[in-house]
Amino acid sequence: TFSLHTVDRPVGNTGVVVYFECADLDQRVQKLLSAGFQFTQPPTDERWLWREARLADPSGNVLCLFWAGSNRKHPPWRIVP
Repeated sequence: TFSLHTVDRPVGNTGVVVYFECADLDQRVQKLLSAGFQFTQPPTDERWLWREARLADPSGNVLCLFWAGSNRKHPPWRIVP
């Protein structure tokens, strides 16, 4: 899944955050750490019920690896018609 989202204040050098949904988030982060990547945020359970990890590319763009499961499309606060 590729998502775009605007924010009130810039994040990182460019104000851009690129999100990549990963069902195997924790394993993927461990694999990237083993390959020498450095994360600015380890896998963290967020209050919006997604699990996220963040790192930056060489240009300072923020990359967010996340897993939302069913909460991406059907969070508990969803209004059902």
